[in-house]
Amino acid sequence: MSTEVDLNSDLGESFGRWVLGDDEAMLDLVTSANVACGFHAGDPSTLRRTTAQAAKRDVAVGAQVGYPDLAGFGRRFVDVEPGALADDVVYQLGALEGMCRVAGTAVRYVKPHGALYNAVVHHEAQARAVVAAVRDYDAALAVLGLPGSALLRAAEDAGLRAVPEFFVDRGYTAQATLVPRSEPGALLHDADAATERVLRMVTDGVVRAVDGSDVRVTAESVCVHGDSRGAVAMAAAVRAGLIEAGVTLRPFVRGPGG
Repeated sequence: MSTEVDLNSDLGESFGRWVLGDDEAMLDLVTSANVACGFHAGDPSTLRRTTAQAAKRDVAVGAQVGYPDLAGFGRRFVDVEPGALADDVVYQLGALEGMCRVAGTAVRYVKPHGALYNAVVHHEAQARAVVAAVRDYDAALAVLGLPGSALLRAAEDAGLRAVPEFFVDRGYTAQATLVPRSEPGALLHDADAATERVLRMVTDGVVRAVDGSDVRVTAESVCVHGDSRGAVAMAAAVRAGLIEAGVTLRPFVRGPGG
C-alpha cells in the first residue's frame, strides 16, 4: 500500500480544575490537533498550553468551533440564527489564532464540534454560516467534516478546501452518518477492531455499519476522540497499524505546525 492519511484528535478540552483526556500523550501520536476554542470547552491556559505543545511537535492545529455550550460540552443542538453563528465562529477563530501566534504556529483548518458537527451534515443554513465565517476570516483555511455533508458541499462552493473525515471510535449508520451517542453501537472501545476498520476504510473505502451493511466512506483524515475511554491506546494502535500497512501519516495541511 502506498498512501497518506492524517490522524487527528479533539484536544484542549480541559477547563479549569476539570481535566479531560491526556493531550500530551495524544500529541505524540497524532498529526493534527482539533483544539477547542473556549465555547464548548477549553480555558485560555489550556488552549495556550495545547497549541504550544502542538507547535513543539510539528502537529497541525485546527480550530474546533462549537456552540456556546460549556455545560453541555457542545453536544446539544442550538437553533442559532446563521448570522450569529458565523460571528461565533469568527470569534472562536480569533481566540485560538492568538494562542497559536504566541506559540509560533497558526490555525490551519476548521472543524465543527459535537452537535454543530452533526447539525451541519444536513442543516444547510448553519453549514453555510460556518463556511461564510471561515471564508471571511481566511479563505486559505481548510474545512474538515463528514463526507457528503452540507458543510463540505458549502465549503467547495465557496472555493475552500473541503477535507472528508473518518471516525475511528464512532459507529456508522447505513447512510454513512454517525450513530447518535444515545443509541447502541455509537461508541467503539476495542483498539484492534478500530484499527481493522480504519485499514479497511483506507484500502477499500468502506466501513461496516451498525446494521451489518457495508457503506462507502473515503477520507483524508481519521479521528480518535481525545475524551474517549482508552483514547491514547486507541490512537497508538491505529497509528501503529497504519504505519505497518505502509500508510504515511502526515497532516493534510502544510505550514507552521504542520
